[in-house]
Amino acid sequence: MRHNLRELSKLATGLVLADALCALWLSVSGLLPINFFGVPFTHSVILPAVIFDSVLALLLAHYGWGIALPVRTIRERTMLRAVGTLLAVVAIAHWTRIAFGVDLIIGSWMVPIWLSWTAVIATTYLSLVSFHFSFTRHS
Repeated sequence: MRHNLRELSKLATGLVLADALCALWLSVSGLLPINFFGVPFTHSVILPAVIFDSVLALLLAHYGWGIALPVRTIRERTMLRAVGTLLAVVAIAHWTRIAFGVDLIIGSWMVPIWLSWTAVIATTYLSLVSFHFSFTRHS
């Protein structure tokens, strides 16, 4: 299972970087504003999207290539717990948004609710996996 998660993380890193490159390409090619699945993308959305994609790609790349499993050092355990906590906070924020119907607007872009559902699934799973690996002891 650990090997599969690493490979999935490597694949996700590539997809996230491709998303960032596509966002930059759309910005410089003059194709914006554009609608994608009913969601309008404008120039004001590009910078936050690229920043988010960059941070996510770094986390995924670190997990896919950098961290040795099972985790043996206190530093790695602390890092996994910090990442797990951060992802749990993001998951709770999205759950709160869904539960109370809060509108989220980034620049002039209104984030669709389906994106929060996707984020809840991804961040909850990644948070649980981070905590699982941080508390698993090596025999």
